[in-house]
Amino acid sequence: MDITATTIALTVDHVAASQAFFTTHLGYTVRAEADGFASLTHAAAADIVLLARGTEVLPPEQRDRHADGLIVAFTLAEGLDDEEKRLRDAGVEITLPLREEPWGERLFQITDPNGVIVQFVEWATPADA
Repeated sequence: MDITATTIALTVDHVAASQAFFTTHLGYTVRAEADGFASLTHAAAADIVLLARGTEVLPPEQRDRHADGLIVAFTLAEGLDDEEKRLRDAGVEITLPLREEPWGERLFQITDPNGVIVQFVEWATPADA
């Protein structure tokens, strides 16, 4: 197997709203777009395809599903505090405030206009390590 890329496909109610959110705040660029569809790419992260819920390109049993119950997580090498501040200053609501878990994971979350949860993670050495 020769995998060349990773893509996350999300079914959403409003493709344009998620497209604007990911391009404006998260550094994605549009690779392709059409009515009810957008393909987004990022130099250092998985590509994202946004599909309008109900689109006929999906199998019937998947058409009305919504991207729910998942978290798109981005791991940062450093600068988590700066990213949280940048997003907050840009008017993005921080839906899970910056915190550190006992196992060393530092994280915060934002949510796009369609309810897609985006989490930013930075790993620290836990205090009891």
